[in-house]
Amino acid sequence: MAETNGYEIQRVLSNNVVLVRDPSTGSEMILTGKGIGFGKKSGHQLDNTDSLIEKKYVMESESHLQQLQTLTNQIDQDVISISEDIISMIANQITADINEHIHIALPSHIQFAVYRLKHNVDIANPFLYEIQSLYPREYELAEQAAYLISSHFHVQVPESEVGFLAMHIHSAVYHVSVSEMVQFNNLIRIMVEYIEKVKQIRIKRDTLDYIRLITHLRFAVERIRQGKSSYNPFLQNLKTGMPEEYEIACKLCEIMQEKLQVEIPEDEIGYITMHLFRLFQQVDSKQ
Repeated sequence: MAETNGYEIQRVLSNNVVLVRDPSTGSEMILTGKGIGFGKKSGHQLDNTDSLIEKKYVMESESHLQQLQTLTNQIDQDVISISEDIISMIANQITADINEHIHIALPSHIQFAVYRLKHNVDIANPFLYEIQSLYPREYELAEQAAYLISSHFHVQVPESEVGFLAMHIHSAVYHVSVSEMVQFNNLIRIMVEYIEKVKQIRIKRDTLDYIRLITHLRFAVERIRQGKSSYNPFLQNLKTGMPEEYEIACKLCEIMQEKLQVEIPEDEIGYITMHLFRLFQQVDSKQ
């Protein structure tokens, strides 16, 4: 039996997106390319060297594949096409190692977002400042995605929605769920608000001080979650030389411990103490 050099089209998702099966491996994948689905139907063959193929995304999860097939009956073809354009932008500008769930999550989100925006329903994004500061690369790409959505569907895409798109992009790139990101961003916000409350200060969200603070807190949280905290040779000196900052750092670590359900190494408390000391010096110098 001759070996096949083509794919069997399972479903045409739009003129630019098709779901295919590779008979030689049994794997199913999404193919994207301008006009790749035009005039095609389920059961048609597509040569695997076809010049129209721009991107290939193998669907390894059976549940994701089933969700995608269900989704295609509920989502507008234009939404699917725009979503795949955005996914291609992520692959080209950041990484091709993308969580396949974005092929489901992104069109679902965009479909609902377009509906909301056409009906003048804007949902506030409580983590907008955190997203802009912690994920600048993803936010920049989300602005490009928002322009595509705005141009194609004739809607105004507000900053809050750009923030939500950035979360989906970060989720796909780093293989973390959006719900985990919400939990993480909420934790960062709680810690910043605690610092402001106990010090009776207001850290402006559009300043370098704020960006540095939440960046330090972000990496502290990530180290703790991954168990990668390292030895701090200055710990004892920090306890005696920066008692106020150390006490605040201890409280921040209590918050992290409660939210993350992990033990916080004392060395990590020391590093947070150092960051707080520098922050408070900067804030004091500007008052």
